[in-house]
Parts: sequence; C-alpha cells; structure tokens
Amino acid sequence: MLNLLAQATPPTTEPAKQSMLEVITQIFANGDALANPNNLVTALSSMSIVWSVIFLAVGLLCLFSGYRYYKVMTVTLALLIGACVGYALGKKIGAQWIVAGCTGALLATVCFPLMKYAVAVLGGLTGAYIGANAWSAVARLASGEGAEQISQNYWIGALLGLMLFGMLAFVLFKLTIIVFTSVSGSTIAVMGVIALLLQIPLFHNHVANGLKAHSAIVPMLVLVPAVIGLILQETMPDEHKADAKAA
Repeated sequence: MLNLLAQATPPTTEPAKQSMLEVITQIFANGDALANPNNLVTALSSMSIVWSVIFLAVGLLCLFSGYRYYKVMTVTLALLIGACVGYALGKKIGAQWIVAGCTGALLATVCFPLMKYAVAVLGGLTGAYIGANAWSAVARLASGEGAEQISQNYWIGALLGLMLFGMLAFVLFKLTIIVFTSVSGSTIAVMGVIALLLQIPLFHNHVANGLKAHSAIVPMLVLVPAVIGLILQETMPDEHKADAKAA
C-alpha cells in the first residue's frame, strides 16, 4: 500500500529554499541584474516566504522614508553589501558565513564616523547600478545581431553612472540620499513582491513568463516605484526634513 501511494504521488518540482545571502549573490552576480530576468526568476524562486515579506517591508520603508532615516538606511545597506561581498569571497575558502559577518560588521561600523563619504559611495554605486541596467535594457530594445553584444558592455553605463552620481554626491547631498534610498528601496520591495508571487503555484508560471518576456520589464517595474518614492520624499513636509537633518 505504501509503495502504491509513493508511486501515485507526483514528484515535487519546487526549488530548494536558499539563504538570503545566497539568493542576493546569485542575483547580483552580473552588474545588469535587473536586465537578466532568467537569472532573477530562478534566484527569487528559491527565496523563502519569510525573507520575501522582510524584503517587501524593508523596501517600502526605504522607498518612502529613506531620507528621514537616512543614517539607519546607510548603515543597513552597508551591512548588507559587506555581508554579500564577504559571502561571495568566503565561499572560495569554505567560510562564507564568517567572512560575511566580518565584512558586514566592518563596513557598517566604518559608516558612523564617515557618514558623508558613505553616502557618496552608496550614491556612486547607485549610479553604477542604474547605468548598467539602463545600458543593458536599452541595448536589448534595439533589434539586430549586435544588440546582445552591445548589452554585454553594460560596464560602460555603470562607469558613467558611477562618475556622475559620485561627483553629485558632494554637491547635492540631499538629492543623493533620496536617489539611493528610492532606487534601493524600490529594488528590494519589487524583489520581495516577485518572490512572494513566485511562491504561489497559481501565479508562478504567469509571473515567470511575464518577467522573461523582455529584459526591459523588470527595470521598468523598479523604475516606476523609484520615481514615485523620489517625488514623495522630495516633497515631504518640512517637519520631516527637519527631523532628517537633526538625525
């Protein structure tokens, strides 16, 4: 009887759940992460529901209130970036969690005495992130044999964005904070929503096929909330701006 039940039970095709750092390192293995929907869908399908909800909540907080709590957001993003870089490096020696913890704690601690420089670095990285994904997505919108090859040179867009936003960070400090909190918050929130939808069997195939339809779809999904968050943060009441300056 047990053998008959085992044979009648269809094998599960649900991907094994992976750690949050493993998912993030898989997504951002390439600089144009948003313009690679196949890799994005595969990685987010293995994210747990708990982390999906956390991503959504943290992303919305960063998207709409990032400027008010910019110091907390800066330290949090530095911690996450350091942990992911350390995790990727630590896998080569089989001590990814130790290296991730050390690098994450180091970058988060360094942010406190060097807050203005940390904001400038995050602003530059945000510019590189925007430039790389914009270059890759726009290149793939064009038809022709050379479109895919041009998209592989996304590092050119990343370099342009890095230089532009890196220089603006020292001139337009407030705008830099709003930009990197809006873009990072939108990215985290959208990934949380996608990961949640991919956990629902009824929506999984439709969501996956829709995102894979074109490389410009995910960048567009991130761009729209980012612009909305940027406008809302820029036009927030004066008392909120005063709180941010006093923080």
